[in-house]
Amino acid sequence: MSRVGRVERTTKETSVVVEIDLDGTGKVDVSTGVGFYDHMLDQLGRHGLFDLTVKTDGDLHIDSHHTIEDTALALGAAFKQALGDKVGIYRFGNCTVPLDESLAQVTVDLSGRPYLVHTEPENMAPMIGSYDTTMTRHILESFVAQAQIALHVHVPYGRNAHHIVECQFKALARALRYASERDPRAVGILPSTKGAL
Repeated sequence: MSRVGRVERTTKETSVVVEIDLDGTGKVDVSTGVGFYDHMLDQLGRHGLFDLTVKTDGDLHIDSHHTIEDTALALGAAFKQALGDKVGIYRFGNCTVPLDESLAQVTVDLSGRPYLVHTEPENMAPMIGSYDTTMTRHILESFVAQAQIALHVHVPYGRNAHHIVECQFKALARALRYASERDPRAVGILPSTKGAL
């Protein structure tokens, strides 16, 4: 059974197309016009082993906010669509990823209930190229709202803003991969005592 999600989102500010295959090989084709964000989405696809296509045309003449936000919303919706009924998945996943001096700890529950806990070092450099570093939390908020998952992201330390953000995306990719994979011991079983996710 194919686990693919495809979402098109068009507003006066952006036009976004996202397609994700949860059972892919990490093939990524991403273009948002925000170089560092493209780099992070590439990490998400490659380390999650998701085939990921993202095409965003946004109002970058204003700034990158709408482009980044709307892409994250569409990505979350596509991820939820690809999960389908969630029967037979592990549901929970976690990963800790170092990147030089930085460390990210990510835990996810594909619960059907959106909730985000996010901590990262204070006083990071405000920009990485055209990427506003305060957008990382907003990306996660937007993704969680549409994917309807519980996500805890904790970066206890780090100095370099590039490293701090990148290790979060790498750890998120792995945690999502582990949580969404099929459990060979739970074929046909929904991982919930409530009977719904």
